[in-house]
Amino acid sequence: MQPAATSTTLVEPYLDLLKKSLTRTISTETYSAAEPFFGLVRWWFLPFQGFLRARGWTVVKYEKGGANGRAEGRDWPADAETMIGLKRLDNIQRCIERILRDGVPGDLLEAGVWRGGASIFMRGVLKAYGVTNRHVWAADSFQGLPKPTPGVWRDDELGKLWSFGSTLAVSLEQVQANFDRYGLLDEQVKFLPGWFCDTLPHAPIERLALLRLDGDMYESTIDALRAMYPKLSPGGFCIIDDYYTHSGARKAVTEYRQEHGITEPIEQIDWAGAFWRRA
Repeated sequence: MQPAATSTTLVEPYLDLLKKSLTRTISTETYSAAEPFFGLVRWWFLPFQGFLRARGWTVVKYEKGGANGRAEGRDWPADAETMIGLKRLDNIQRCIERILRDGVPGDLLEAGVWRGGASIFMRGVLKAYGVTNRHVWAADSFQGLPKPTPGVWRDDELGKLWSFGSTLAVSLEQVQANFDRYGLLDEQVKFLPGWFCDTLPHAPIERLALLRLDGDMYESTIDALRAMYPKLSPGGFCIIDDYYTHSGARKAVTEYRQEHGITEPIEQIDWAGAFWRRA
């Protein structure tokens, strides 16, 4: 389907504002921290937010590395709906616009949505272009990351991402509320709650034009690829949010591509993300 004849003078400002709002680069966030002790928010610090917030400690810094840090998604925001940064949101926009221009059939799916920001943006792009015949699928456990199977991939076991429950576990109700806050919760948004190995093989999805994986770990990534990549239309895009930062995700991509003879070149988005277009 071609994009609706919507003036770019309206589309671009809307999508730019949406990206800045979802990442909170439009305003300064307030973190729960003690300023004399914590100047910047690091990945290991976020689980302590509740402890410090209960004691009334606050701090001023809202991102690691200034504006470029948030643009590249180098911190875990306290309030923003996404941690992927502006560059990876730009990539989503460009991929969807190319899909619409070329008429690539299928829906959009994100596996691993956290607070829903990237999926909200997907729905926003479709709305901006007046697209009504595609769905955005948001797949997540809505209870954090699973504990890895022992012996499958040692880095996942050592990383212990499943232990960050207070930060990474966002309920389905909260994600739906985040969609609604932006006026983007409607019948074109579908949710798939549960572990990927249980939900994705049976998901009622016929075809995909965009597959975005943000499962961090080997098993989460390989489960999503096995279930969803065969449904990705030629000309569609596969995005791996953490290809360069999580060895488990990279290992899963490498194995799947080798097993299925996928030779399309992998392109780098920023310091973390990568994507390719299915031939």
